[in-house]
Amino acid sequence: MGDYTIFFTIAWPSTYALYFFVIGISAALYFLSALSWFREEFKVLRTSSFYLSFALMVVGGLLLIGDLSQPLRFLNIMNPVYLNFTSPLAWGSIILVLFGAVSVGYFLMMRKNNEGASRKLAVLGSFIALGLPIYTGFDLAVHQHRPIWNTPLMPVLFVALSLVSGAAVASFLAKGESRLLANLRQIMLWSGAAVGVMLVSLLVTTAYGGSASELTYMFMTHGSLGMVFIGLGVLLGTAVPVALLLAPMGRQQTGIFAAAALLLIGGMALRYSILVGPQIVQTYF
Repeated sequence: MGDYTIFFTIAWPSTYALYFFVIGISAALYFLSALSWFREEFKVLRTSSFYLSFALMVVGGLLLIGDLSQPLRFLNIMNPVYLNFTSPLAWGSIILVLFGAVSVGYFLMMRKNNEGASRKLAVLGSFIALGLPIYTGFDLAVHQHRPIWNTPLMPVLFVALSLVSGAAVASFLAKGESRLLANLRQIMLWSGAAVGVMLVSLLVTTAYGGSASELTYMFMTHGSLGMVFIGLGVLLGTAVPVALLLAPMGRQQTGIFAAAALLLIGGMALRYSILVGPQIVQTYF
């Protein structure tokens, strides 16, 4: 173990990490907008979080289209003849299109002040939005020979990352509303703590796995990728903001904003390192 020749390239480029980041935030922001119909303190987020959710969904779609060697092939996702329904990617495309369609309907109903229809579309869209981080996790988990990816924890981890990143962004849209910030703090705290627990589990099981797992652990905890994963993702972007939110300062607006910024840095760093790290092993023989 230790003598290799670089042979393969990384199949999933860093563009996908950015896609995972923006689409996770988009899903969580839609959920927070929907929550405003049932919790008064979230009402200030109803339109702002939805508009940003929709914008990020468009950005995510453009990232996927731009990554195609022939971008016009994205039209095939709307053609049942070309869909492979056993593929998580196909279901991801379906969920993304459905989420876009429901988002447009939600926007139109809000513009018409149709509260009944808006509430129904808010609930429907929230369930579809939940499918976005779940399917991105499944996209990775189905790869049987990639350590870190091939675990049932991956969809759950992506849901937690979606919640913590979305709540972090929403804290900057909260206009200083103390009750709303207190609720967003709770979401960031508990989802951030859940991310931390899952990361520890992934690291321990990878460190004591087979040779491929041990090599993946080495790549993800040492060198430049180690700085991104451990330094930015685990420590600065997860452990520090959770500790800050637990401290007295974390109950104040300044502390919440600082924790939110760190969680966003950590969320992007974790997605990047989780995407790229397990692929590095397959570039060596």
